[in-house]
Amino acid sequence: MIHTLAEPRAVPAEVRAYLAELVRRTGAVCGPRLVSVVAVGSLALGDYRHGRSDVDITVVVDPALPERCPRELASALAHPCLPCPATGLELVVYAADRVAAPAAGAGYLLDLNTGALLPGKACFDAARSPSFWYVIDRSVAHQRGLTLYGRPAREAIAAPRRSDLLAAIRASLREHSDGEGHLADNRVLNGCRSVVFCRTGNWAAKRRAAREIAAVAEEFRPLVEAAARSFERPRASALPLPAPEVRAFLAWAAERVDEAAGAAGS
Repeated sequence: MIHTLAEPRAVPAEVRAYLAELVRRTGAVCGPRLVSVVAVGSLALGDYRHGRSDVDITVVVDPALPERCPRELASALAHPCLPCPATGLELVVYAADRVAAPAAGAGYLLDLNTGALLPGKACFDAARSPSFWYVIDRSVAHQRGLTLYGRPAREAIAAPRRSDLLAAIRASLREHSDGEGHLADNRVLNGCRSVVFCRTGNWAAKRRAAREIAAVAEEFRPLVEAAARSFERPRASALPLPAPEVRAFLAWAAERVDEAAGAAGS
């Protein structure tokens, strides 16, 4: 039975007990087939903001996990059965053989969104999902993942091919440009993070990425700084940002991704 997190001091105090219980319940459902539980997103990048950030988790299981287990896990972790103290839980379960090598598709066994401020979903058919968010999250997991249980993230989850990753980043910017379902500040900050990754090969926290982009893209500095200020606020009081400027910035960011892809021969 799992009782503690692998790295409790690396987890923000506000979600430490919650994540310990999430790991315990995941272990209770998956038993010896549980390989790893890894925090990605803001927890992994050291930029978790309570009242604003989601909890993003990647779970890796043995391919022999019984077919019933993903549905049982979705029920065991659903809010409010397990109350989520963050704005929501975004959890993805993969078979170990699916993520042990680079892959471009979604490829999950379970994609669970749950929480008081997050529209709920539990998907079990990866073919129905666009792949780009999963490719990006696996890249973050490999590079910066915070291992909560089991095999270290870098050993359990392979880095995507650079060509696949740049295509995924480009697709994420297209979705953010449409704007539906995303806060304006998050759209801008994800754009900043995408450009910083293309320039450095490293995933950075959103606020750090915003500082880097504000320093080099003078024409967008007011927008980026406004997005960073908005990110400091709870979701319900996020600041409005001018839609034409947000779209122009995301178009600029997409051009930077295309330049990176061209330089890499992708």
